[in-house]
Amino acid sequence: MKVISTEPSQILGARVAAGLEAEVVDVRFSRFPDGEHYLQTGTVDEEMVIVGSVTTSDAFVQLLLLIDACEGSENTLVVPYMGYARQDKRFNPGEPLSARVVAAALSRGVSRVVTVNIHEEGVLSHFRVPAKNVSLASDIGRHLTGMDLNLPIILAPDEGAAHFAGQVAAACHWEWDYLKKTRLSGEEVRMEPKHLGVSGCDVVIVDDIISTGGTIATAASMLRQQGARRVYAACVHGVFTGGAFMHLIGGGVRDVFCTDTVERACSRVSGGKTIADTIIAC
Repeated sequence: MKVISTEPSQILGARVAAGLEAEVVDVRFSRFPDGEHYLQTGTVDEEMVIVGSVTTSDAFVQLLLLIDACEGSENTLVVPYMGYARQDKRFNPGEPLSARVVAAALSRGVSRVVTVNIHEEGVLSHFRVPAKNVSLASDIGRHLTGMDLNLPIILAPDEGAAHFAGQVAAACHWEWDYLKKTRLSGEEVRMEPKHLGVSGCDVVIVDDIISTGGTIATAASMLRQQGARRVYAACVHGVFTGGAFMHLIGGGVRDVFCTDTVERACSRVSGGKTIADTIIAC
């Protein structure tokens, strides 16, 4: 077995290889003068693990080319972050089911797929090969136990993320809750934990993905007003669009970290071992 990865996932790819005790395959990436992608791999094995996050349309094309370059091998595809996965419903006539399109395209040339904290597990049904989703909630929880936190509480930004928050809290044996919104007027909304008080506590707001960060920034400001000592934010997929990281810090979040499904400077938790263990167990 060997491991190969796209450019956006080269660090995580190396960590998956370490977890599998497998050799990595070198890839040369370049572009033609008209902007088309080109790549050339080293010697592949009969069994390959292909690691590639779909962070951009370019990353998607690069991943498709890499899968095709491994033709003839028994390929396991790892998609740590699957862009377009949230486009899984039609709201207006003429809209594509983009999640289905991407899943179908990625199914060609692979035997199985592993995703990481995909936003909606129903998307797995769009792959045309067996697909399994793995969660890094426990990895985030274990990282939190190494932080110097006072009376820590795990919070989900809404009820939809409550299950994920519960998984994180279970790994560090801390209390957890989710934020509820109360509309005070036409323009004013209050956000507070549904069950727990935060006075004097260090609060960690966790979610599977942070994109714009608007809800968490607003919540952090309100939690500080409610007596929270410090507020942190953590997620699996640190997308951080539109200056989200600075928006969070400006909103009163003391620190932000994510995993390496999307490789960032604040990627302090690696999914490499968990992904490797999942591949071994499959």
